[in-house]
This record gives sequence, C-alpha cells and structure tokens, in this order.
Amino acid sequence: MIRINYPEHKPQIRNGIKEEIFCINRKKWVLLTPEEWVRQNLLLYLIHKVGYPKSLIAVERQIKVGDLSKRFDIVCYKNNEPFIVIECKKMSVSLTDDVLMQVLRYNMKVNAKYLIITNGLDCFGFEKEENRLKEIEVFPDYAERD
Repeated sequence: MIRINYPEHKPQIRNGIKEEIFCINRKKWVLLTPEEWVRQNLLLYLIHKVGYPKSLIAVERQIKVGDLSKRFDIVCYKNNEPFIVIECKKMSVSLTDDVLMQVLRYNMKVNAKYLIITNGLDCFGFEKEENRLKEIEVFPDYAERD
C-alpha cells in the first residue's frame, strides 16, 4: 500500500447554490462530491509533495473503452507518453478487484506504465511488467530516469 502524506495546502471550497471545489488543473469550480474531494486532494499531493508538473497532468478526460465513452480521473504524462493512470473513489468505497479492473480497462486505451487506485485513505499502486502487475509502495518519482 502507498502511504499518502497530503500537503498542508488544501483545495479551495466555496458555498453557493451547491458546494463547489476549485480544480487547479481544469482551472474551474466543480461540484464538490466525495470523489471530487479525493481527486482534488490527490492532485495537490502529486504537485506539491511528489513533484509532478501541473501542466503534465490530465483530469477527467473522455476516452473510448470498446464502444463506451468513459472518463479517467487522472493521467500523468512523462516524455509525451502516459506515465500513470489513477482511479479515484470516494472514501466510503473499498478498493476491490472491481476497482482494479476498472483502471485496467482504462489502461488498455491509455497504456501507462503505472496504475494507481485510491479512495483518499487507502492507495494501491502497480507497475506493469510485461504481462503482469507488480505492486509498488511509493508513487513513481517524476524526476527519475526511465
């Protein structure tokens, strides 16, 4: 399991008709849902603690998985290629095999080297090695050479 030490910096939240959270990557206010809270805090962790460039992180982009249109949560790029695909769930969702299968389906299209699943409390990571997954215990370092 990957241990996440979230930064002191917290996402901006505002109250209007509905509560919203500011997405620093999409540069807009979005509805604050339990899953969005996890996604935004993880983005801050990636940028402020792990050192991923904000400009190389894609959030909530549409992809085709078979005949279906789906949206991945987060993809980090490195050397113009997908490096990590991340699936975020709300805290009350257990990180089951179904969640892992979801990120694996997305990765059939994305083709990233690393896969991460998190619910904000628990976080599991995997590295693709040929035809198998190897569990990792830390986020891959962006600065690390391939």
